[in-house]
Amino acid sequence: MVRYYTLTSYKTLIMPTPRLRGGFIILNPLVNPKDALKASTINGAFQYGKRFDLNTKIDAIVIGSVAVSRDGARLGKGEGYAELEYAILKEFSLVNDNTPIITSVHDIQIVDNIPVEEHDLAVDIIITPTQIIRTHTSIKRPKGIIWDILDENKIEQIPLLKALRLK
Repeated sequence: MVRYYTLTSYKTLIMPTPRLRGGFIILNPLVNPKDALKASTINGAFQYGKRFDLNTKIDAIVIGSVAVSRDGARLGKGEGYAELEYAILKEFSLVNDNTPIITSVHDIQIVDNIPVEEHDLAVDIIITPTQIIRTHTSIKRPKGIIWDILDENKIEQIPLLKALRLK
């Protein structure tokens, strides 16, 4: 629903393609709720959007989380795509350490403690059905892509990573 509300609130939406294989897609605001609902799906994004050419500054990032803690630590699905998306955008200077990172979870997904590694991306704001939590996180954001921990297979599957490595 975040994508839908973004599109119907006159905001431009930039979203990663599945597994980052096609880079990012940009969708312009859609006021027609029916079109916006379709465009907010993966298939609809490909239909209504166009390939993002990595030249627009990004005002905020919304990422999915399996669990979060009030200090901003988060746990994703375990494959590191949110961190990779952020690192790629940072390499292109489209985000910085002040770009707000937001997640939405159910209240029961807030836990007491999540271990953090150097590549992990913390959140600044947690939105649940009952509250909005500003984490005031002190967890440092990754400086960019950490090549040493990337699997060669993953680099080969993501054209943007291959291009950045050649840079």
